[in-house]
Amino acid sequence: MSDKFKLLLRYPSAAVGLLIISLLIIISIVTVITIPYSEAIRLWRGDSETWQEYPRTAWPAWINILPGINRPTTINLTSETDGVKDTRSVSEDITEVNITIPFNFQYDDFPSEMSIFFKSSYKEQKPHVELFWINPKGEEIHIGSLEGSGAHRMSVDDRLTRKLGGKPAHIGLFADPDNLELPIKGEYTIRMQGFLFGDQDTLDARMVVYGQVHGFAGTDHLRRDLMVGLLWGIPVALAFGFLAAVGAQLNTFLLAAIGVWYGKWLDGIFRWITQVNLILPILPLLIMIGMFFSRSIWVILGAVILLSIFGSYYFVLRAMFLQIKGAPYIDAAKAYGAGDARIIFRYLIPKIIPVLLPQFVSIIPAYVFLEATISVLGLGDLHLPTLGKIIHDAHSHAAIFNGQAYWMIQPSILLIVMGIAFAMLGYTLDRVFNPRLRQI
Repeated sequence: MSDKFKLLLRYPSAAVGLLIISLLIIISIVTVITIPYSEAIRLWRGDSETWQEYPRTAWPAWINILPGINRPTTINLTSETDGVKDTRSVSEDITEVNITIPFNFQYDDFPSEMSIFFKSSYKEQKPHVELFWINPKGEEIHIGSLEGSGAHRMSVDDRLTRKLGGKPAHIGLFADPDNLELPIKGEYTIRMQGFLFGDQDTLDARMVVYGQVHGFAGTDHLRRDLMVGLLWGIPVALAFGFLAAVGAQLNTFLLAAIGVWYGKWLDGIFRWITQVNLILPILPLLIMIGMFFSRSIWVILGAVILLSIFGSYYFVLRAMFLQIKGAPYIDAAKAYGAGDARIIFRYLIPKIIPVLLPQFVSIIPAYVFLEATISVLGLGDLHLPTLGKIIHDAHSHAAIFNGQAYWMIQPSILLIVMGIAFAMLGYTLDRVFNPRLRQI
């Protein structure tokens, strides 16, 4: 076997395929360890605190490395860490709180959204806040009077939009009066004048200026970080492909050996089941299972294995076992009293294992693409983040037509890379273990 491995590494295609597969496995192991399943589900399904900090459908941040591109990233400001707070007593029951938060904006384009989140505690009456915006030119704009609790989505504030000449806040507050197509670069300041109506009342705020780029993989329509989906999509795809290949190929291997050895009615039943199974459309059956029974990836995996056991490869293995069954050493084994199980597992099956290995490696990407296809059709697991589900969401929201190509391209590239890696390795294994294809 060591000689076979050395011979395998002589082929560049095998070396490249092994390298890619090894990297994918390492990424999968690190992902599962650093982002456990429960944490991945939480991040993917999201919560208000996580999602409200991410921009919607933002490109990956690395595009800013490209020449001529300087898109804004998300600016997250809090009054506790980034601002200056000053309080003074106005009367016995009223306290004035002034919060000033400066920040620097040096991008060539406008943000995608703006929101402010108030964190307050009060006994009877909510704090009252007057919000002001100061641009780098020193011009102060009164944004409005707000209640100091909850979230205020400034970009969808119709009253503020009308005040800014019909432009939403994330454009109107940054636009240069001399050139409305460009933002003003420099230091901006947001000033909050709050009034508290109780001795124990408090007021803090967080300002989020959402960027057009975020993270290494960008975000989707639900503000989810696509990096979580891509990282977890790799181990899910590899595990599904590997388990499906193991379950289907090993069972086919064993049943073909048993059917050939015992022959007669057992072999006839296996051949009849295979012939019936070959005319069954696997994908429509899986779609029906996903629609009417369960979308669990484990249920789909079990159905895939059951439908793949008696596939066309059964007849290939049967023909090989028939040739081996008539070999002289099989007759010798029967002559010295070897039992059926010993002959099947010691003399029949080992002769075909070298043929099984290339087929096993080559079939893995087929199952990976099958799982992705089911997810793309919207019938994948409802909880797990998978590559196919990301593609489905991108297609459903017209990512390509809306200028969000990254959303669909990234998972597609990962699936293609997986397929190419296993195909290169499987093709080379076939050349190594099949003397007729070997090139020395």
